[in-house]
Amino acid sequence: MAKGSFSMQIGEFIAKTKANQDLVVRAITAKIDAGLVSRSPVGDASYWQRPPPPGYAGGRFRGNWQLSLGSPTTGSLDLTDKDGSATIAAHGAVVGAAKAGDVVYFVNNLPYAKRIEEGWSRQAPIGLVALTIVEFQTIVDNAVNGVRAGTSSSDFAQGYSTYKL
Repeated sequence: MAKGSFSMQIGEFIAKTKANQDLVVRAITAKIDAGLVSRSPVGDASYWQRPPPPGYAGGRFRGNWQLSLGSPTTGSLDLTDKDGSATIAAHGAVVGAAKAGDVVYFVNNLPYAKRIEEGWSRQAPIGLVALTIVEFQTIVDNAVNGVRAGTSSSDFAQGYSTYKL
């Protein structure tokens, strides 16, 4: 064995472990993001007691999920996203930048977000965040097991975009 080869192997192991931690964080972030966005109710005027305002388009709550690293976003967005695909796509850069040790914020700053979480919507009677918290350990376990099984960052990216992970 050449001199220094053991220390090189240790260095490679450390680098791989750090990269794997980042992959796990990205997979968890993508899964939570997709879950919150896809579970978000979209206004359906057929359930309402009053007619919708002129020009109403559902999807504002779904389109207002904001994802950030390090500090939470403030303010709301003037967006609607009925199927959630534009919102999830807009979060791709943040998901891709997330790494071990980062604090990831999932924020919806609309004034009625708390009411939706408390069961105000027929489409989300038990909320969104509470359900995600219940699923959190499974999400983490699946991400760790995926990385251990050799799932690459491109596999996660494909799953994130194709399968809405």
